[in-house]
Amino acid sequence: ATMSGELAHRAKYIPMRLTQSERAKLAVLEAALATSEYTDKVDVMDYRSSKLTRMFNELQDLLRIITGLMLAADHKEGRKLLMAPEMEDKAEFYQQIFEVGRRFKIMSPEKMRTTYGKLMHALMDAAQREVQHQMGMNLLEPIQTVWGCLEDGGILAMLDDEDIYAATAQIAPGADASARAQRKAEAITRLCAKYVPLSNGLSEGDVERCLLSVGDANAFLEYNRAPVERAHQLLHQHFHPKAAQAPELSLAITIGRYGARLSHSHSTQFAYVDQSLRLWNEIMADFYRLWTLAEEDLLDGNGYRLRDTGQGLNRVKDAPRVGHAMHRVLGKVQGSVKGNWVGSSVVHLGDTDVPNALVFIDKYTQVPRMLRPVVDTVDKIPELCQDPWVAKWVAKEYGSQEALIKTILVDFFRHAFDGSGADNYYDAGSCIDGRLTSAWNWCSKLDKKSYSVVFHLAGHNGFDGDFSR
Repeated sequence: ATMSGELAHRAKYIPMRLTQSERAKLAVLEAALATSEYTDKVDVMDYRSSKLTRMFNELQDLLRIITGLMLAADHKEGRKLLMAPEMEDKAEFYQQIFEVGRRFKIMSPEKMRTTYGKLMHALMDAAQREVQHQMGMNLLEPIQTVWGCLEDGGILAMLDDEDIYAATAQIAPGADASARAQRKAEAITRLCAKYVPLSNGLSEGDVERCLLSVGDANAFLEYNRAPVERAHQLLHQHFHPKAAQAPELSLAITIGRYGARLSHSHSTQFAYVDQSLRLWNEIMADFYRLWTLAEEDLLDGNGYRLRDTGQGLNRVKDAPRVGHAMHRVLGKVQGSVKGNWVGSSVVHLGDTDVPNALVFIDKYTQVPRMLRPVVDTVDKIPELCQDPWVAKWVAKEYGSQEALIKTILVDFFRHAFDGSGADNYYDAGSCIDGRLTSAWNWCSKLDKKSYSVVFHLAGHNGFDGDFSR
């Protein structure tokens, strides 16, 4: 594909940046979701009342909370909603506010970590035909994307313009950052001047928001892919693919030793880690599309089963769209290694391991969160050792900076990819989902490692991040 063709394809899944009025609606939605007890009351094994009745009552309760908070936040808009004579008018507002929440989450996966699941569970129920019939409205509308906005404005040709890459470039810190920022601003000005007159009613602000949204997506992808690519570089920089350069640099693992549930020679483990990182990098590159497909699977109106999966009650629901896309991504990576794939190719979706597409997408948002502390700490070790006390400690405990780096990397590349971490022996292993499980298991045990103090010195204080907004 050409560069312009690639951007045009990506633009179909790039969410539009929120406007100021949409951010006000987002605040109302988050407050309503924090107050609602939707999943606590709906997802229970209660045979005294029908599930349809519980879903209807809790959805109505959520809409009432939103209406009340909207009235308090913006009296004019809230009164208009409250006094709307037609159900269609109210439905349009609710569709908009739910779409804003979904769009914001796609743009910022680290946000809404306690409320997004509740939102999607409510909308999963609202998408069912029986619920829509009882409520008399549909609460869903498609996510606003860059492609959709430009298509409505009749200026999709802007995605092929020679200025598009300068206008959407990421401005990284550096000596020439101000000059690059100036070039970016000039490119945005030229594109707005050229395409606003050609559009069907788009304002300069609309076109600029499209360009800034593409820029946000570029920055997002770079931020998420950078730690994966750096981990891949460190693997190839410090280890030989065929044989260990010294016994202590061997990546070989044996089932039953130090919690490992796989047995790999050095070369097999090197290939296994290499392929896992390649796969994660491809998933990060296609993240917006996978998230869109995950939402389509969740909100298609088909039913689900409430089951105890070993981690509490979960909604078990098939995810054919995201499953098909994952197999294509997996096939691409497998093709790049010319048939020498190590481990299982099973993609768990709609079972006890990955009950639904929401769990799937949440798992892969963890990849950069797991890898970034590791690569950042390794890269900061030379800087940390400029402190004489730290340098003295490293020399005493490990012999040298390089020995410390290799100690961390050997342990990580062995035991973050050893098939461990599942609830039982049979769910462990080398499947696509299991690679993430063992990496998260390694992260959970970091504080017990002898070198954990190095992570703290480098500024790391946990893998979970902030659960607040």
